[in-house]
Amino acid sequence: MGNKRFQSSLTKKFVMAFMGLFLITFLFVHLGINLLVLLPDKDYFNLAAHFMSTNPVIKVFEVVLFGGFIIHIIYGLILQIQNWMARPDRYKIEGWSHKSPFSKFMIHTAAIIFIFLAIHLGDFYFRAKFGAIGDVLINGEHYHDMAALVMAKFLSLGYVVGYILAFVILGFHLHHGFQSAFQSIGLNSKTYTPFINGLSTIISIILSLGFIVIPLVIYFGS
Repeated sequence: MGNKRFQSSLTKKFVMAFMGLFLITFLFVHLGINLLVLLPDKDYFNLAAHFMSTNPVIKVFEVVLFGGFIIHIIYGLILQIQNWMARPDRYKIEGWSHKSPFSKFMIHTAAIIFIFLAIHLGDFYFRAKFGAIGDVLINGEHYHDMAALVMAKFLSLGYVVGYILAFVILGFHLHHGFQSAFQSIGLNSKTYTPFINGLSTIISIILSLGFIVIPLVIYFGS
């Protein structure tokens, strides 16, 4: 019984790790598109946003992405509950993942990120799908003016501050999550761990600062 529970826990960690790495890949793609809004010609951003919302391949990827979020969240909660239930026994020798200063707050940062994600989807994704958004004419065709929506949001100081805080927290979450993901899939040794630890720092900084610079440029540059 104990062995089955252990194997089940390992499976959940593996799936959660894989989904986490998949979501990190998505964040880089999302960042690349979002940075287009800083260009003088906003048509590039609007065309990219239109492509992401209408391309059939992207629509399939979208379903996979939402599935990845749901699985990552559910398995994260299950594993956290299992850890809380195992607390009385503790670990006689703590592994790296339990020594990390960020590991203790993963469930807390995840909860904040989830709240931010719900707000973000409501402000942009669902509004683009079901809400009223102004149009812009590009090469004789009408497109949603997503750039204007983004610019308007980032002219609000409260929204800019909340956005920045959310991505600082995401950076902490990614820093531990990236390392933990590779540990879960078995890449945990003196050979690989130092490189992975360094890479996790680089990735968390690039993604956090990349997203943070967008509202700052818009707010202070307008």
